[in-house]
Amino acid sequence: MADATACAGRVARLRELMAERGYDAVILRNNPDLRWLTGAERTFDDEVAHTAVITATGQWLHTDSRYYNTFVERLGADSAWTLDMEVTTPAAWAAARLAAERARVAAVEDTCDLAFYDDLLVELSRAGVACLTPRLHGDICDLRMVKDAEEVALMRRAQEITDEAFAHICEFIKVGMSEQEIRVELENYMLSHGADALSFGTIIASGPNGANPHAQPGERRVQLGDLIVMDYGAGYHDYHADMTRTVAVGEPGEEQRAVYDVVRRAHEESAAAVRAGVIGRDVHEVAARVIEEAGYGDKFGHGLGHGVGIQIHENPNFNRRWDRPVPEGSVVTIEPGIYLPGRFGIRLEDFGLVTATGYEPFTRSTHDLVVVGE
Repeated sequence: MADATACAGRVARLRELMAERGYDAVILRNNPDLRWLTGAERTFDDEVAHTAVITATGQWLHTDSRYYNTFVERLGADSAWTLDMEVTTPAAWAAARLAAERARVAAVEDTCDLAFYDDLLVELSRAGVACLTPRLHGDICDLRMVKDAEEVALMRRAQEITDEAFAHICEFIKVGMSEQEIRVELENYMLSHGADALSFGTIIASGPNGANPHAQPGERRVQLGDLIVMDYGAGYHDYHADMTRTVAVGEPGEEQRAVYDVVRRAHEESAAAVRAGVIGRDVHEVAARVIEEAGYGDKFGHGLGHGVGIQIHENPNFNRRWDRPVPEGSVVTIEPGIYLPGRFGIRLEDFGLVTATGYEPFTRSTHDLVVVGE
């Protein structure tokens, strides 16, 4: 069960925002935001089946019979949440709640679908409620950027499992194995050694496939002289790890090692530039400059990093578009890469905590180029 004090602190932060904006209520339907606010671990799935209304003094959650008992167990007897599974539509339930609370300004999370928003306006009209319904614009995503101690602890554990899996898979890989075989072994190891989910679909990209940053594992078989890009992570209590390592199958060639050294330098120099308050774009440019000066500027097209938490991609970001300060307490990846089409690709990724004075990686796996398959 999640720490009730931590969850209360998250709701309090939202209420501070509500007071600043003059909102009487906030309506939420986005599962990651609801997981963050309720602390209900391993309860949410891919369905948008829940609706929350939060006011200055109350917090209500509407669900259905498929989830109700799980919420009762996860929230605990002393929960501040009032749970409801009335058989009605989410919009009708929310409108009735707003009417009961006499809300005059109810902000609606901008991740909700238009059908719900339109239905809400209809139901408010039917109930005779004159209520403004402004949109939130990424506000809760921004609140979620700053992680509390519980969130950090869960991601540290997820990364421990991920690091252990790397050590295992380096011993497992042999010439002739398919990318899919390696993927299955890696994922099975994580799920049988503490992970309760996968962070995302594992990327195993060997040889020329490694030049595609989001390549999907296939039937290509590993050959001597290949580089293999492995991007994966363990999930733990709804939080994620994210790590990429590139390994060499047999002794790497001179060019492979030289390109790897450029990527490693780009990673380590950009990591050294991270601290609370730095502009995300500026950190990206540190890595981009290293790669550009080495002659591979057009071979690094993606952003340097992204936030991680309940979702594998969150704010803040290290990319050319993020012109805002990165807050203390955010958890962000650093993942430069160089991709040579038809030949090979290299990416090196850690993730960790932004502190007042620097960057504290959760990742413990070596930055050295590991040789496998011998």
